[in-house]
Parts: sequence; structure tokens; C-alpha cells
Amino acid sequence: MHHTLLLILGLLFVVFLLVMLAQKIKVAYPIFLVIAGLGISFIPGVPLLHLDPELIFLIFLPPLLYEAAWYTSWNDFWKWKRPIGLLAFGLVFFTSTVIAYTSVSFIPGFTLALGFLLGGIVSPPDAVAAATVLKGISVPKRLMTILEGESLVNDASSLIVFKFALLAVLTGTFSMQEATGQFFVVAGMGVVVGLAGAHIVYFIHRFLPTTPAIDAAITVMTPYLLFLIAEQFHFSGVMAVVSGGLFMSYRSHEIFNTGHTRMNMLGVWTTMIFVMNALVFILIGLELPEIIMGLGDYSVADGIKYGLIISAITISLRFLWVYPATYLPRWLSAKVRQEPTLGWKGPFVISWAGMRGVVSLATALSIPLLMLDGTTFPQRNLIIFITFVVIFVTLVFQGLTLPFVIKLIKLKDTDHLIREEEQQAGIKLRLDRIALTLLEEKYQHAILENELVGFYKSSLENDISRTQGQLASLECDETELEEIGYYHKMLFDIYALQRKELFQLRREKFFSDEEIRKAEMQLDLNELKIQRNHEAL
Repeated sequence: MHHTLLLILGLLFVVFLLVMLAQKIKVAYPIFLVIAGLGISFIPGVPLLHLDPELIFLIFLPPLLYEAAWYTSWNDFWKWKRPIGLLAFGLVFFTSTVIAYTSVSFIPGFTLALGFLLGGIVSPPDAVAAATVLKGISVPKRLMTILEGESLVNDASSLIVFKFALLAVLTGTFSMQEATGQFFVVAGMGVVVGLAGAHIVYFIHRFLPTTPAIDAAITVMTPYLLFLIAEQFHFSGVMAVVSGGLFMSYRSHEIFNTGHTRMNMLGVWTTMIFVMNALVFILIGLELPEIIMGLGDYSVADGIKYGLIISAITISLRFLWVYPATYLPRWLSAKVRQEPTLGWKGPFVISWAGMRGVVSLATALSIPLLMLDGTTFPQRNLIIFITFVVIFVTLVFQGLTLPFVIKLIKLKDTDHLIREEEQQAGIKLRLDRIALTLLEEKYQHAILENELVGFYKSSLENDISRTQGQLASLECDETELEEIGYYHKMLFDIYALQRKELFQLRREKFFSDEEIRKAEMQLDLNELKIQRNHEAL
């Protein structure tokens, strides 16, 4: 037990060092961790790692999906539901079908059912990989919404394909009509379970006397409960988690109405999701030696050859699907033609961003060792090895080249969205006007009699005047942007010096630690605000 715990802690420490190194050399950490894990796995003396697929699905998948759903805008998701649906369902089925028929033609001993099994495994792109690779790169908001929305839902469709294909291999029978009907039942009832469970959790947060700590703990429990309940009834746990997460995100302003609660939840979820994301990607690389040992009759060269062919097919199919799915609706619908177009560049980025990840590997590892009659499951080890090659090729090759592709084609946003700083100023102006209106209607007498209230009213009026001026002069030239950047740097220097002063105050023991911590939190909030403004520019 102590040895296992020490191994886990050591692995975490190595992961953190690798993530910091990835940030230093400016490489997306999922890519870097997969490569590093692969290198570490070949170091003599490193113990072989065995991944339990049930552990991956149960421990990692629900919170990762829930967090992605939580930060997905429902309005944006619904606005771009057509391309999201075409990718999350249409492309998954298209990829699974083509891979099923092509794999039979060049992999010895492969059946159509095994082909669909492999297709269901490698068809869904990874949510975390694309978001991490694109972080810090100027990408149109529409593309990010479509990619994030696709990755939310495509796991459910691919896992359903996988389950039906697995059943066909185990029983030797398959009915397309029955499978199609079951798909809608499994996915639809998963949504029902997710929404029903989310309503119960909403009631607990809204009407019971919870504390910030309890609220944070319940949000961590929620995705696991939704997933387990749906799976218990043989419905889609993925759809349950995604639908429940979207609902809770949409109603979050009603239940988490204090800054303390939101800050506490932010800290908990940021840390937890970071650790999980980092671990699952290095585990992919560390798993390779065991996968190679299980190849059996196939050589590593054969496995690599089949994996490269499947990778090329998978990448090509995404291009073959995305461009018709983009242009056909525009030719057929006058309403769609009214939407601004990103030309050929937008579909190209979406096509190139189809990186595979941990869900594909966990799905492959979940293939049973034995058939129902006790014989060895056919081609299991080869399927797992091919899956690893597809993950490695798409994640490393496409992931490393995606930022360069975006810069090379000079993709520009054509949606004419309101700039972030303009939205922030507009929101602040609306809130300040609401506050001023309330003061004048309900606290008119206090404005004259209470010095603090009068001062607050004057402060609001000054803020409104200043914000209106800001909105009128938001067209910043390069010189102004440099001045803003210099101003932000100055503020960071001031905050760093103030932190040192707070440390000195703690050593002097004149002020209480509680009050010093409050001052530190205020510095954190100020720093976060400046950081967000800096990133927006």
C-alpha cells in the first residue's frame, strides 16, 4: 500500500514538472505528456503500468465531461447545434462505418463486427486536447464552440456504436434496425436521467442551508451520481453527465449567489481537472509497453502499419465530412446562407483539430479478454495497439502542427461579435445604472443624510461617466495597446510588492492572520481581473 501511494505521488510530481516544462517551451501539455510518458516507459526499471478501463471511465470521464459542459455556453451551443450535431453524430457514424469496411480489406482475420468495434473506438476526438492546443491562439469563437460542443456529445455516440459492435462480436448477431432504435432510447433516456438528477441537485443547492464547502463537495459528487445512475439502467452515462452539466451551468446564477461559494468552487474544480487531465495523458504514454507485450502473433511493424493506415483514413474522413457538411446546408437553405462564412479556412481548422485521446484508449482497454464461450477475444491486442497509434499520430502530429496551420492560413473571425472589452464595459454600465436607479428610488433620503451613501452615489455617477467614455473610445491603436500592456505590468509589480508587505505584516504579528488572508484574497481578485483584461487585449 505504501509502495503504491509513493508511486502515485512520484508520478504526480513528475507530471507537474513536465507540465511546467511544456509551458516553458510553449508546447500543449497533453502532447508533451504523451511523448514524455512514452519515453519514461522505456527507461529500465520503470514498473509496467496496467490501466483499469473501468477506473478511467468512472474516475476521470464524468468530472471531465461535467466541467466541459459547465463552461459551455448553452446559447452558443444551441446556436451552432447543426454543425455540432453533424460532427458529434453524423461524423462518428460515418467514420465508424468506413473504418469497419476498409479495415476488413487489409487486416487479416478482421470481421465487419470487429471493424465497427475499432471504428467506434477511434471515431471521437478528444475534448481536452483541442482546447489545450488552441489555448492562447486567436481562433474564432464559432470554431471553439463547435469543437467543444462536438467533444461533449460525440463520446456518447461513439460508445453506443462500440457497445453494439461488441455485442455483435460476442453473440454473432446484429440487427441494424434494432441497433438504431436502441441508440435513440439509450441516448434519449440518458438525457432524461441527467436532467432529472440535475433538478434534484438544483433543489439541494437552492433550498437547503448549504455552505460553500458543501456546495463545492456536491458539485464534485454530481457527475459521478448522474453517470452511475444512468449506467445502472443501461442508459448513456455520458449524455446524463453532459445534459446535467449544461442544465446546472444555465441555472448556476440562481444557486451560487455568493462570491465565497464561487471562488471556493473555482479553486476546487481548477485543481481537480488540471490533475486529472495531466494524469490521463501521461498514462497513455506509460501504457505502451503492456500494449506491445499483448500483440501476440502480430509484430510491432504490422501494428504500426495498420495503425498508420487507420490514422490516415480517420484524418481524411474528417475532411471528407466537414466540407460537405459546411457547404451543403448553405446551398439548400436560404436561412443558413445568411450566416457569415469563414470560407474554406474554418472547415480546414475544424478538420485538422480532430485529435484522439484518453476516451479512445479507455474504450479499447475495456474490450473483454474472453468471449462468452471462454475463448480468447479475437484481435483484442491488435485493436488496442492500433488505437494507441491513432492517438499518438493525431495528438502529436496534428496537435503540434495545428497552431502553425492557423497562423499560416491567417484565419479571421467574420462573425462581427462585440469585442470582449466592449461587452465588459457595457455590462458594467448596465449594472451601475441599475444601482443608481435603486438609490434614487428607494434611498433618496439617505443620499442627503448619510455621508457614505452620498459618496457611493457620486462614485457610481463617476463610474458611469468614465465607462461611457471608455465605450466611446474603444478603438485602440497599437500605441494605446502598448500603453495598456505597460499599465498591466506595472499593476503586477505593485501586487507582487504588496504581497511581500503582507508577508512582513504576518511576521510582525500585529494584524490577525484572518485579516491578512482577506487582503490577500482581494489582491487575488484584482490580479485575476487584470489578467483577464490583459488576455482580452
